[in-house]
Amino acid sequence: MCEAVPSRPRRILVTGTSGSGKSTLAAALAARTGLPYVELDALRHGPGWVPRPEFAAEGASLAARDAWVTEWQYSALRPLLLERAELLVWLDLPRRLVFGRLVARTLRRRLRRTVLWNGNVEPPLWTVFTDSGHLWRWAWRSHPRTARLVGEAQASGACPPVVRLRNRREVDAWLATVG
Repeated sequence: MCEAVPSRPRRILVTGTSGSGKSTLAAALAARTGLPYVELDALRHGPGWVPRPEFAAEGASLAARDAWVTEWQYSALRPLLLERAELLVWLDLPRRLVFGRLVARTLRRRLRRTVLWNGNVEPPLWTVFTDSGHLWRWAWRSHPRTARLVGEAQASGACPPVVRLRNRREVDAWLATVG
């Protein structure tokens, strides 16, 4: 689905399952449009992966700004961001593709000990077997949820235009039209 898109949206949300490329696409959109990009994971995760107490307030402040590109995630912020968004870009990629990307990204980050937000690094790989909330498990279970959330937003009438992208070729072609 690709609804009438504002010619120059000032507030853009990117949604999709973990590993679908939300942050990568959001950063690319910001670079092409000149809009500021705010990565929600950087606001959310404090040291030791503990949620930062300022997260909700900072998210509300972000939503109130005149211009931004960010991800549509975290239930505490979804309504605020959606209410202000002028465009929602949905990365509706196949589960097998997303999961493959997520596994590769996690392995790369873990093996390189990539420092993420506030000093965090990916947990040891064996935790996929011991942590029921491990990102791989969560992403696999939650993949269909994005479609439900987008559908609910559209049904409510409170949804901005939606650009639904189903594969890498569509993502690249659509991104080439932005700017």
